[in-house]
Amino acid sequence: MRASGTFEVADFTPVSAPSPGIETAVPVAVATMAEQYEGEAVGHSTTLFTAAADQATGTGTYVALKSFEGTLHTRSGTFNFAHSGTTVDSRKQDGYFVIVPGSGTGDLAGISGTGGIAVDDDGTHRLWFDYELGQ
Repeated sequence: MRASGTFEVADFTPVSAPSPGIETAVPVAVATMAEQYEGEAVGHSTTLFTAAADQATGTGTYVALKSFEGTLHTRSGTFNFAHSGTTVDSRKQDGYFVIVPGSGTGDLAGISGTGGIAVDDDGTHRLWFDYELGQ
């Protein structure tokens, strides 16, 4: 099944993190996020966001682990999903998106699958889950 929708970042808070101990050409940063979802995927998430990026050039990679609470179509519950992305000169090049196996609760118990995130030219953030529910 596919559930799609839009989301907005409601909060983005940088947090202190231990130094990775190895200095590279771009800094590593950590933040927490809160997001709100609308559409066939309705709800909210909290996120642990990590990135290695050059803010001046818009080049880097991020990895985000999200805890979602809400509804996909008519099924309510919670689950985790992870996504990462790479940008070069602020242009998205690579992305990865996966629902964490075994993380679903409620009507979403047994959920598995993948998905994606895209950002429209006007800044609208879209996502989709291609998912199955186990027995």
